[in-house]
Amino acid sequence: MSSPSVSRKQIILEIKGKAKIQCDLKRHLSPRTVGTIMRSLPLEGHAHFLGKSIAYFETTVDSGIERSTKEFKKGDIAFLSSARSICFFIDDTSPGKIMTPIGKILGNIDALKDVKSGDVFCLYEETA
Repeated sequence: MSSPSVSRKQIILEIKGKAKIQCDLKRHLSPRTVGTIMRSLPLEGHAHFLGKSIAYFETTVDSGIERSTKEFKKGDIAFLSSARSICFFIDDTSPGKIMTPIGKILGNIDALKDVKSGDVFCLYEETA
């Protein structure tokens, strides 16, 4: 396991009963949003999809748009402030919605392809 960092936080995206995927939240991408999400962990919600390229779940996190972009690569993690949702990019895509980049998926991204609507996502800080 890597040493703790102020700018990077290792977290786990658990698809309840299916898989655990290691992720990194990167404070330098969007410091305010990542800080708000980290203070809100653990987060849990039902899986939804935007097309076939984005899996997401709604949260109670309230953060505005920060360092927004519309282009995302496979493995990116973003926050959609208008829906208070955390989005996981399964493929390179341009969703047409402005989102705040917050991190990267480090683990088995293909596990997201097996997610069904209604599966439960749980996002929490990795503990030793």
